[in-house]
Amino acid sequence: MSNPTTPGSLGRRAALGTVAAAAAGLAAPGILRAQGQQYPTRPVNMVVGFPPGGQTDFAARIVAPGLGQALGQTVVVDNKGGAGGNLGTDAVLRARPDGYTLLAGNANPLTINPHTFQNMTIDPLKLTPIGMMLQSSLILCLHPSVPAKTVPEFVEWAKKQGRGGPDYGSASAGSLSHVAMEMFRNRAGNPPMEHVPYRGSGPAMQDFIAGRFSAMFDGASVVAPFVKAGQLRGFLSTGEKRIPAFPDIPTAAEMGLRDFVFTAWIGLFGPPGLPPEIVQKLNASLNQALQDETVRKRITDQGDEPGGGTAEALGETMRRDHARWGEVVKANNIRADS
Repeated sequence: MSNPTTPGSLGRRAALGTVAAAAAGLAAPGILRAQGQQYPTRPVNMVVGFPPGGQTDFAARIVAPGLGQALGQTVVVDNKGGAGGNLGTDAVLRARPDGYTLLAGNANPLTINPHTFQNMTIDPLKLTPIGMMLQSSLILCLHPSVPAKTVPEFVEWAKKQGRGGPDYGSASAGSLSHVAMEMFRNRAGNPPMEHVPYRGSGPAMQDFIAGRFSAMFDGASVVAPFVKAGQLRGFLSTGEKRIPAFPDIPTAAEMGLRDFVFTAWIGLFGPPGLPPEIVQKLNASLNQALQDETVRKRITDQGDEPGGGTAEALGETMRRDHARWGEVVKANNIRADS
């Protein structure tokens, strides 16, 4: 997923583009307000910073029809994959703040990439939060060959594996699955472990099932089929409560880990300077779409939780995770190109 050579040049282009977009918004606030009162009068573009098939793409495609129905216009999903999600983020940061270009953004490019990509100058915190689309607890899975049933047992087992300890996998260097494991190690007393990055969760899961490494964090919807088939063992989850689809997997708090509650989330965002009246209309329409029972069932069947709530709550979550993952990245010297 990552391309360490891209963010520098991307950032320079983004800086110029963001300034131009901001200037355009300042030059015509009256026009934007008038447009906001009539919004929307044409189809809306929802950018996904990843190729089709992943969790963010799933969220966008399950929410887009209902969002479009509530808005009275078609919502078109536009995949702009590249640079670990940075290309899609950049496209929306540079877009005109008129509500016709939105971002289905996840925690990785918006709260982790700013800390792990060297020379990255685009700032996802400048995006305008609209509302949460869905959330997913992460599950720490172990290969069935790992005998540990508790965190202390896992730590003792890891210490006995020799060399640099057991291997753990991740979707990519600097991904949420990577930083989550490093935070787990920090909270558990830093047992020795070696990181094995992959290019996506799919290839990592294939090797995980084959026993080429011992442990990995990923979203509940990603690991669900493998846990249910007995190919992997769910060890703990990161949510406040146990996942309804996996009632036998304890939370990190139940396992004795302090300050280890977080989710993988996907939110809807707009460009900087998106008028409040457009934010309010989009938020209300998103919440309406997420009340549809068919939409909710499709989300929960994947092991995820439907989103909703206010734009302010999404912004708070984004800022909190930005600070949290920044501390983990710094403490463990994590880089997207490592």
